[in-house]
Amino acid sequence: QETYLYDPKVLLQLDFHRSPAKFTPFISAANPGEPWMKVRPLKDTDYDRGFLQLLSQLTHVGNVTRTQFLTRFSQMKASGDYYVTVIEDTRKGEIIGAASLVIERKFIHNCAVRGRLEDVVVNDTYRGKQLGKLIVVTVSLLAEQLGCYKMSLDCKDKLIKFYETLGYVLIPGNSNSMTIRYDEDAPTKRNVTSASAVVSGDACQTVSLDFAS
Repeated sequence: QETYLYDPKVLLQLDFHRSPAKFTPFISAANPGEPWMKVRPLKDTDYDRGFLQLLSQLTHVGNVTRTQFLTRFSQMKASGDYYVTVIEDTRKGEIIGAASLVIERKFIHNCAVRGRLEDVVVNDTYRGKQLGKLIVVTVSLLAEQLGCYKMSLDCKDKLIKFYETLGYVLIPGNSNSMTIRYDEDAPTKRNVTSASAVVSGDACQTVSLDFAS
């Protein structure tokens, strides 16, 4: 029996008309544009659907065993703060897109929660199907649905315009992302279209989406 990381029903509640993103033709998590495409939460069986191989096209993953994958999946599910969302090509049983929403619990703003967008990646062979926009808008709307007061991400300068079309804005006076790395020897080869990455030595910008009324 397969287990979802989070309840897939929440994705059907997302109103894509709330996003400033322009889809031509219009698509959503419920109707991604092709009958063989499915937007859903990560499953514990996605180890066999190429999920880690897709991530390895974005950044260094390492030799993760099935046991390690299942252990980390269980930890994420138990915490309730991880919303890894994927796009599956159901014809092949292959994961072709992914993004992670990580919830940060705060004392500020009346013990509010903040979202962070991480690990956005789309298989390059599926270019032209708006999947980058689709996966980012999905997790962005999901953050709002879950009550986040804002959603933040780090991206390369060349991707700022892409995120601005999805409603994200640079933070005035605080647009530079700073990172301390503990894995300096990790490979940084890129083989696919990535919409979010923090790479040692690359200039990045902090971009934010506010949900405050």
